[in-house]
Amino acid sequence: MRRTRRREAPVIPFRRAALAVARRELRRERRRGTVAWVTIPFGVVALLLVPLAVGTEQVLLRRIGPGLYWVVVLLFGVLVAVGDHDGRSQRDATALLGIDPVAELTGRALAATLLLLGFELATGVAAVVLYDLPVVGLPQLVVVMVLVAAGLGLLGTVAGAVAGAGPGAALVPLLVAPLAVPLLLGATQTLDGFVQGRSTISWILMMIVAVTVSAVVVVVAAAPLQEGR
Repeated sequence: MRRTRRREAPVIPFRRAALAVARRELRRERRRGTVAWVTIPFGVVALLLVPLAVGTEQVLLRRIGPGLYWVVVLLFGVLVAVGDHDGRSQRDATALLGIDPVAELTGRALAATLLLLGFELATGVAAVVLYDLPVVGLPQLVVVMVLVAAGLGLLGTVAGAVAGAGPGAALVPLLVAPLAVPLLLGATQTLDGFVQGRSTISWILMMIVAVTVSAVVVVVAAAPLQEGR
């Protein structure tokens, strides 16, 4: 009697798998247009409502503008990072294609980071125009935006994988927002430091630590999440 051996799916190299997952997520977002046509406009509207509430005095808007901008990035960025994933179908596809769970989450986090950078740029331009904010320390500002996008992307990806597409998915933003406080604090203090001429190295280092911890969480949690769901 001939025994049939179960053929295992070929293992795809990590980098190739992560990039493939990222492209898949970006194509899905391009079809849906959630970030471009929903999240970014609502973020700009949120920035526009603040002057209507507190007044249009330029001195006041310049003082509170950077903090308000990063609050909008945090609140709306969590929605961008979490996205809308079908956990069961993605898990089955990952297993069939031989994609490493860490590569799956890494690719999703990479796509979320790129989408968040687009959101930050669009709302950042709106904040500069609405609040008449000075654009100083541009290289450092780019670093801060990348760190915030990467941190939120990693946290949102893990939280979305934990909650899945079930009823608990609605609570994901409430879980991610407190964990992203170091990113919000670091970004706000860094911008204030640029304007006032203070050193911002300590705040940038704190953000780097937060992003590194988030990356470690992705690596550690990927396999258990894949096996347990």
